[in-house]
This record gives sequence, structure tokens and C-alpha cells, in this order.
Amino acid sequence: MTRRKFSREFKREAVLLVKQRGVSVAQAARDLDLHGTVLRRWIHEFGDSPDGAFPGKGLLQPEAEEVRRLRREVVKLKAERDILKKAVVHSIDHRNI
Repeated sequence: MTRRKFSREFKREAVLLVKQRGVSVAQAARDLDLHGTVLRRWIHEFGDSPDGAFPGKGLLQPEAEEVRRLRREVVKLKAERDILKKAVVHSIDHRNI
């Protein structure tokens, strides 16, 4: 069975159907031929910031992009630290010889 893909606009309209028009999640899910948990997840992802919801392939919300950038920086800094530690140990070993 192939996984269905939905556009950002479809997800947004489905969420707004529940949030603004007052349709129940169960009814909206039936009407849109979705599973209720899928629609509930979309509602959760939509949250209070509709502009950043459902960013699509390869795109991240600003907070997630910042976390990703910081994690890469931490990896880089740890590698630099480890190199400096090895250099210090190596220089100490050569002084004792």
C-alpha cells in the first residue's frame, strides 16, 4: 500500500475546518477520508503558529533549524577540543623524554 501525501494547503484547510468552523475531529476525518490520529497530529503541528506549520520536505521551522545548526556546531567544537587535548598530551609526553 502506498503512503498518501498531502499538500500543505490541504493540511491547513483540514485543521481550519476543525479550529475555525467547529467541526469535530472525528467528523472532519471521516469527511476527508483520514484517520483521526492523522488529523489530530496535524492540529498539534499547526499549533498557534500557522505560518511555520507543515514546512515540507527539507524545510524546518525556525526553531528546529536553529537546533540543527547548534548541534552541528557542538560536534565541531567537540572535535576541536579533542584535537587540542591530544596536542597538549603529546607536547607533555615529549617534554618528559
